Amino acid sequence: MPADDGRTRRYDDGMTHVRVWKFRPADGREEEFARAYAGDGVWPRLFGKAAGFRGTSLLRPAGAGGWWLSLDRWASEADFHAFQRDFGDEYRALDAELQGIAGEEELVGTFEED
Repeated sequence: MPADDGRTRRYDDGMTHVRVWKFRPADGREEEFARAYAGDGVWPRLFGKAAGFRGTSLLRPAGAGGWWLSLDRWASEADFHAFQRDFGDEYRALDAELQGIAGEEELVGTFEED
């Protein structure tokens, strides 16, 4: 069974595919960004429509002007690709809608979590 602290979900049934993004939100829009990208925000709600989505964690920088990190967890990379296939139009529309608050963004990489 997963241990769930409300933000990060850990599963004991093997590896978890994690996609890590870094962001520097637009000045003055940090709280709006946090609401959209946090574990209960619009991104995780969209991801949650797909099988295999395990949750999102959002990490704030410790100091002003630093990078924020989002960690999107999936049961497998195949589940993420199925999400892209099935919900690609919604993904692109939301990405365009939130472009103004996301600021700088970059995919850090994909990882496997024990």
